[in-house]
Amino acid sequence: MLRPWAAPWITAVLLCRAVAQYSSDQCSWRGSGLSHESHRRDVEQVYLRCSQGSLEWLYPTGAIFVNLRPNTEPSSGHMAALHVCIKPYPHSQGSRVYLERNGDLRMLLAEKDQAPGTVHCFSPAEGALFVEAVPQGDISRRTTAFQYELVPSQWPGAHLFPYLHPGLVACKPCSDDDILMAVCTSDFAGRGIFRGGPSGADDHSPAVVTLSRLFRQKTSVFAWGGARGRRWVGRINVPAQCRVQPGGDEYLLTGSVHFGDAWLGCAPRYRDFQKLYLTAQKTGGNPCEIDTD
Repeated sequence: MLRPWAAPWITAVLLCRAVAQYSSDQCSWRGSGLSHESHRRDVEQVYLRCSQGSLEWLYPTGAIFVNLRPNTEPSSGHMAALHVCIKPYPHSQGSRVYLERNGDLRMLLAEKDQAPGTVHCFSPAEGALFVEAVPQGDISRRTTAFQYELVPSQWPGAHLFPYLHPGLVACKPCSDDDILMAVCTSDFAGRGIFRGGPSGADDHSPAVVTLSRLFRQKTSVFAWGGARGRRWVGRINVPAQCRVQPGGDEYLLTGSVHFGDAWLGCAPRYRDFQKLYLTAQKTGGNPCEIDTD
């Protein structure tokens, strides 16, 4: 339902869409509210066309409408397979973030909710990002800033990423097909053990892991080192529902990286993965080739 106070903004958004004036450098945007005339309720269009980037709005006044349109083949099916995730910087303030859909505004982030830097994800079907400046007597110290990522709605181990479907994290084993796909397509995959269990009372926390083999990593989550200098060491966020035992069994550790943090995905015991992989290799059912020894 459209709130009465929102009507002028929605009208401005529709007009702004028609004019299609915007400022963008493809992946990230940095702008200033000082370009808005104080007596006008301006809405500026911002187009971002990458799978990840950032937005920084200095001295926020008026509002901005953020269009996330990745440079891919245009199809509704492609965007339907994605979630948008945003993470405010700790210093972000001066605005409220909404989802706008068919003239209705739904609050996503109040100004006070931005400082903790918590990740928030939503489906493009829920609406587009609409950022409204909070009226201030002094805007000189206000900056709204957040990072964004376009995240696949489904991938091997997606059920362990807590922000896609809050409250529905399920610590359950992955299927054989998902495990075989995870070792080939995850942001990281390796053979290792948990050196320390998750710490803290949150719904997820990082666990220290040591890898004897690193099959792949897209970003430098794991560093070469350790006590004897012959291991890869790093931290992986583990849901509180998944209890891990430090030491002991080796695991195939796979997962995804979001906003620089590693998240656990499919993680079968390594000896079970070896049996599965060798069986798939004999039948030609393995998506990629790795040295499992």
